[in-house]
Amino acid sequence: MTDPRAFISFDADHDADQKVLFAGQAKLSKTPFNIQDWSSKAALPEAEWERQIEAKIHQCNMLIVLVGNSMGSASGVVKEIGFARRGNVPVFGVYVNGAKAGCTLPGGLQSDCVIAWEWDTIAKAISQMMGEGKNKK
Repeated sequence: MTDPRAFISFDADHDADQKVLFAGQAKLSKTPFNIQDWSSKAALPEAEWERQIEAKIHQCNMLIVLVGNSMGSASGVVKEIGFARRGNVPVFGVYVNGAKAGCTLPGGLQSDCVIAWEWDTIAKAISQMMGEGKNKK
């Protein structure tokens, strides 16, 4: 099987730099997955954005939420988690930008599904996701 495809969800207002760092490090890590940068490049009407992003998430094996300290205001992240759940796409989170256990999580993401930004731990989570949801064989 080719490397799993991951959609990266993040708070564009507060953690865009963390998304760039995460994607860059992922390319250099031994972690076997492909990140698709399918962020909307232009402002779209809400319904069009929702349609496009949901379709992109459904083409992926998992959704990885980059959990920063301002997740309480990230309504787009909550919608992306909802799209993933509707499509049976497994979801897990990675703490970024100094966030840690106890920070506010976006709706739909459980605290036991959020891990530290450590590539060995992320690799284990990816392997686990490949046996869950739509990835079950």
